[in-house]
Amino acid sequence: MGWMFDNVERLIARLQKPANHCETLTSDDATTALRDTLQPGDVLLVEGKGRISSSIKYITQSTWSHSALYVGPIAGATTRGEPHVLIEANIDEGVVSAPLSKYLPCQTRICRPVGLSEADREVVCRYAFERIGLRYDFKNIIDLMRYLFPCPLPQRWRRQTIALGSGDASRIICSSLIAQAFEAVRYPVLPKITYIENQSALREVAAIRHSSLYAPRDFDLSPYFMVVKPTLARNFNYKDMQWADLLQVQAEQAAPAPEIERAIAAAA
Repeated sequence: MGWMFDNVERLIARLQKPANHCETLTSDDATTALRDTLQPGDVLLVEGKGRISSSIKYITQSTWSHSALYVGPIAGATTRGEPHVLIEANIDEGVVSAPLSKYLPCQTRICRPVGLSEADREVVCRYAFERIGLRYDFKNIIDLMRYLFPCPLPQRWRRQTIALGSGDASRIICSSLIAQAFEAVRYPVLPKITYIENQSALREVAAIRHSSLYAPRDFDLSPYFMVVKPTLARNFNYKDMQWADLLQVQAEQAAPAPEIERAIAAAA
């Protein structure tokens, strides 16, 4: 079976286009706002444009195909002088650090863990940093696709289990890496909630879901992560918006009237 998964890995790697091929969606001001808003411990969700990214978005019924953890500048890690501030697991390289500019052209979303202490924030970031060098778990992404596929499939093609992937501790996918980092401090993402009757009341008890079951969308869906929009975080004022139709009216009003134009022409 190993040879088959090796062939699948090579096929997936060929199909996946680098995430920096995203269409440019952000202005210079929005780019600055994103840089200024991100904090260590934030999860950056990315809408990738590659073929595999499109498949992940369809299967998970979500805009987001990739996730990265913002940890702040990493000493000694730069690309053309720009510090690496993200840790991610990607198909081409496994777990690596990356500069923020890699995803500036892409549609992104910031998901921030609410109430996470500074000490636990450091643990989360350090956990991800210590996993740099791990390989990408292609079997996990294949299993996750089978597990989440929205259309009816024969039972033999679906994966109904408490864990997905190869089971190899040296392999991981992007969402699993981040889920494990938060699990290290017992910060919830989307835990399984059960109710236990305690005398006259019901008590909620959370159980940790296996990290291999997480997809990028889960950080967006989580009730414990706050969506932070950089534009709003910078004292957005709708009165400052430049509207195309109003600019056209202003331009027409500023233009010389026909009579004035004729007078100017006659005088010349």
